[in-house]
Amino acid sequence: QLQLKESGGGSVQDGGSLRLSCAASQRPYSRTVMGWFRQSPGKEREFVALTRWRAGSELYADFAKGRFAISRDNPTNIMYQQMNNLTPKDTAVYYCAWASQYTSDQQAYDDWGQGAQVTVAP
Repeated sequence: QLQLKESGGGSVQDGGSLRLSCAASQRPYSRTVMGWFRQSPGKEREFVALTRWRAGSELYADFAKGRFAISRDNPTNIMYQQMNNLTPKDTAVYYCAWASQYTSDQQAYDDWGQGAQVTVAP
């Protein structure tokens, strides 16, 4: 089965940057959409961004526009998320997930990674 693993999390100061990666165990032939979600302490998981594996077509949550950017390396089955100008509000566990539909609805995502902690100090 398809397995996903996030990496690149860590702690940064207010205004800092991090680059997350999501490695897939195999080429996602049946999963054409890759997404990032996050969950802050005491809050529900929310959508961050998504992209089509083959052709891009990125979609970002309002809070991520202009600060976060998704990219991908198709030959190695890796998806990236560059995060700039981070604030304490961005502190959360970030998850990558894959789906067969172009949607921000997390109910449509079948495969999930274990999550990567991102902590932004005030």
